[in-house]
Amino acid sequence: MMETGERRVALVTGGTRGIGLGIARALARDGWSLALCGVRPADAVRDVLDELHDSVGASSGARGGEVDYAVADLASTADRARLVETVRARFGAVHALVNNAGRAPRVRADLLEATEESFEEVLRTNLQGPYFLTQRIAALMSAQKQTTPASTAAIVFVTSVSAEMASPNRGEYCISKAGLAMTTKLFAARLAEVGIPVYEVRPGIIATDMTAGVKDVYDRRIADGLIPERRWGTPEDVGRAVATLLRGDVPYATGTVLHLDGGLAIPRL
Repeated sequence: MMETGERRVALVTGGTRGIGLGIARALARDGWSLALCGVRPADAVRDVLDELHDSVGASSGARGGEVDYAVADLASTADRARLVETVRARFGAVHALVNNAGRAPRVRADLLEATEESFEEVLRTNLQGPYFLTQRIAALMSAQKQTTPASTAAIVFVTSVSAEMASPNRGEYCISKAGLAMTTKLFAARLAEVGIPVYEVRPGIIATDMTAGVKDVYDRRIADGLIPERRWGTPEDVGRAVATLLRGDVPYATGTVLHLDGGLAIPRL
C-alpha cells in the first residue's frame, strides 16, 4: 500500500465474484477500503465480504478493514444514484472507481435473430450504467481535487477483447464493450486536466462464471493454439493489473489500454 496519509476508498462494481472479486482481493491486499456493489442480497455474499474485511485489515494494520456492500442494479438510474449516496455517506470520498460489472446476453443468438430486448438489457447494464455512474463519480472526484489537490483519484474500465473481436452470436455484448472502450477515451480526455487518469483494462478469455458454459469449447481451442500463452486467464491476473494502475505505478498514461489476453489479440498468420 502506498503511504499517502489518507484512507483510500475504491468503488468496485460487481466486486464479489469473478473478475470483480479478483480485483477486490488485489486491492484489499494493498489496504484499500472497499465499496462493492452487486445484484445479489448481502447475505448471499457474506463469506466474501468477511474474507475481504480480514484482508484489508491485515494489510492496513487496522483491526478489521473497511468493506461495504450495496445492492445496486447499474442498469437502473435510481439504483446508481442511491449507490453513490450510500458510498458518500459511508466513506465520504472515492479515490478509485473500477467499472467492472457487466452481463452477457441471456441467449447467444445469431446476429440475424437477436432481439431488441436483449440488446437493450445488455447495453443498459454494460454501457449506459457505467457511463453515467462514472459521470457522477468523476464529478465527486473533481470536487475532491479542488478542495484537496493532493488527493489521489483514478478510474478503470474493465472491457473485453470483444471490444475489438467480433462474435456474431453475441453482437450486443461486443457493441457494449466497444462503446465502453470509447467511454474510456472520452473520460480520459475530459479528466486529464484535473489530474484524474482513466484506464481501460481489456481481458481475454478469463475463467469465471460467465465463461463456465463454454469451458470445454475454449479448453480445446486454447490447446490448439488460440492463445499464445496456452492458458486461461484468471481473475487474479486482472486484479493484479488493476491494483498496479491504481497504485500509480503507470504514470503519464491516461487513456492507456492494457491487454490481458495472453496474446490473443496479436495478429497472426
